[in-house]
Amino acid sequence: MFRALLTSRLQAAFTAAGIDLPEGFTPGVVIASDTRFGDYQSNAAMILAKQLKTNPRALAEQIKAALKVEDLCEKITVDGPGFLNLTLSAAALAQRLSVIVKDDHVGVPQVEKAKTIVVDFSAPNIAKPMHVGHIRSTFIGDSLARVARFIGHKVITDNHVGDWGTQFGMIIHGWKTQLDQSKLKADPIHELVSVYKAVNAAAKADEAVLEICKGELVKLQQGDAENLGIWKECVRLTLEQLEKVYGALDIKFDHYLGESFYNDALAPLVAEMLNQGIATISEGATVVFSDGSVKPENDPFLIRDKDEWKPAPCIIRKGDGGYLYATTDLATIDYRVKEWQADEIWYVVGAPQQLHFRQVFSAAQRRGITTKMIHIAFGSILGPDGKMFKTRSGETVGLLEVIDEAIERARAAADEKEQGLSDAEKDEIARIIGGGSVKYAELSQNRLTDYKFSWDKMLSLQGNTAPYLINAYVRTRAIFRKLDGAVALTDDLAITEPAERALAMKLAQFAENAHDILDDHRPNLLANYLYELADTYHSFYEACHVLRSEGTARNTRLTLCEATGRVLKTGLGLLGIQTTERM
Repeated sequence: MFRALLTSRLQAAFTAAGIDLPEGFTPGVVIASDTRFGDYQSNAAMILAKQLKTNPRALAEQIKAALKVEDLCEKITVDGPGFLNLTLSAAALAQRLSVIVKDDHVGVPQVEKAKTIVVDFSAPNIAKPMHVGHIRSTFIGDSLARVARFIGHKVITDNHVGDWGTQFGMIIHGWKTQLDQSKLKADPIHELVSVYKAVNAAAKADEAVLEICKGELVKLQQGDAENLGIWKECVRLTLEQLEKVYGALDIKFDHYLGESFYNDALAPLVAEMLNQGIATISEGATVVFSDGSVKPENDPFLIRDKDEWKPAPCIIRKGDGGYLYATTDLATIDYRVKEWQADEIWYVVGAPQQLHFRQVFSAAQRRGITTKMIHIAFGSILGPDGKMFKTRSGETVGLLEVIDEAIERARAAADEKEQGLSDAEKDEIARIIGGGSVKYAELSQNRLTDYKFSWDKMLSLQGNTAPYLINAYVRTRAIFRKLDGAVALTDDLAITEPAERALAMKLAQFAENAHDILDDHRPNLLANYLYELADTYHSFYEACHVLRSEGTARNTRLTLCEATGRVLKTGLGLLGIQTTERM
């Protein structure tokens, strides 16, 4: 990676120049904000000059004189108040281009120290269909897991499904009294949801029905054979449906360890926390209060009420003996740390759960857990009207329905263009374009912001969309289809034209981008990079004749096309999006 190499050389230059760096200060290099002055830049001299009370330009010149980058840069300048600007040489770019077309990882280095990372994402509920609300967790989590694996981490994906809880009392009662076996066979999840809704409505209208449901739940929790059998069948039917959805999305999990998996660990965990003094009994419930170890504004167990801080405890066992999500999450952390030796655990869960995770993480740390735990939060998906995305009847939109409609729309678009493709080829292309469009519409967004769901924008061949990027990849492959037979690319490269240089520079940045994504867990950085790469490739394609060029120029341009195709395919793959050779 050029940035890492230049940063290392810059730090060595400070040492060579005899400049002592203050504790905590590390000079760095970033991509230049204005490429008229260079490819990379550093403001280290400006920052350090203030601390040393010296002239920043003079300090930058001193660093420049000690900087050894002749093998990488053709020009180094000091500009403005003390910016150090570095321009890469054509030879260095050509060498990087050769690596990209030969390396299985397209020039992206592996992390120096691999970690074991558990990624917790998607987490639908048993006996309920996946809906549009699962899009963000599912797609963000899958992409982050792919990126982490790609750069060398050991990744364990765990779908912590909601397979236990009070709703099962109603489902079991409905199974015994209202279930239609023929409908269950035809569409299991739809029938289970119908049964649940009917019983829930009856329970609200009649206290006696509610008490029956509570009794069924107690029997389940006590291990009653009949109720346990019904519950297991609900889980089996739901997981079968989930596998169909995930299969359509090309998403795989290493584990499906739901809430029920941790049932036996809950009572001992609460007892241990009481013995350790971490938890206490308050009004019959077992809770975790603030221990006063952090400032009130940073304490998840305190809440500000007017001018005073009041307790906001985390309940781990209710007065009636029931356990909560916090209890299960603490037991889950124990398992992931002990069994999987997790160095980090990532929770890809909506922003409204921020306080919950702050409390759980703090409680786990007080229990001696040192594993790094990160809540990767996200906003909401809105409809075109700016409100929560729902069907016309007010129901939550099913995730599979969204994917199916995207594929149907992509298929209709394929029919409008006569490309000489068979129906089977059009179906496959529509599957790739449709599914990829829904994923990209999500992953191109900043995860913390809300965004409007738009079919037209999502499936457009113009702008920052999956079809636009996939089309750029198709263009790179079309070049090679026009050649007679296979072409052998060589290292005889000469980057001379501005458009060639711009594309080579953008390709080289993929190695940096792939690592930057995990700094703040933002797949949109990758999406934006790929969009810029596609734009840069289209500009190159218009400015530089490829097949009509000859000799070194032809080999260079074909290599640029091949490298662009490889990076686009790899990058889209890290977003969970497949490519197609033709559109």
